[in-house]
Amino acid sequence: MTTPLYKIPESVLVVIHTPALDVLLIRRADADEFWQSVTGSKDTADEPVALTAAREVAEETGIDCGPGTALASQLRDWRLQNVYDIYPRWRGRYAPGVTRNTEHLFGLCVPERIVPVLSPREHTAWQWLPYRDAADACFSPSNAEAILLLPQFAR
Repeated sequence: MTTPLYKIPESVLVVIHTPALDVLLIRRADADEFWQSVTGSKDTADEPVALTAAREVAEETGIDCGPGTALASQLRDWRLQNVYDIYPRWRGRYAPGVTRNTEHLFGLCVPERIVPVLSPREHTAWQWLPYRDAADACFSPSNAEAILLLPQFAR
């Protein structure tokens, strides 16, 4: 598969959490002050968002929740979307004129706080926090809002 010239303005946000509602946050390598959940764009326009979510979780944390894995049933599509303006610092990654992104929200429940394996070119640190503290630590308002929805979607 060839890498597209521009990022597709359709992405996922995956809130990784424990049954106790502790949330995994990862710090961006290209913006050291930015803590976030797993995020990432579709690789192709026809890539199903559930596969995008599982792929991004594996790429960014080393946690495998793809089809056929023990965690596959724990990856949940919340059936919610955020549409937001792309931050100006990252707008150059998208085709000229693209200024908005559609983000699909997912949750992934892991049995306990696990140690992620980060991709150093993307993320430099990680931390587990109670969900309210995690929401406060996020740089992105839409990420913080998603984390605050966690009690409604966790089972």
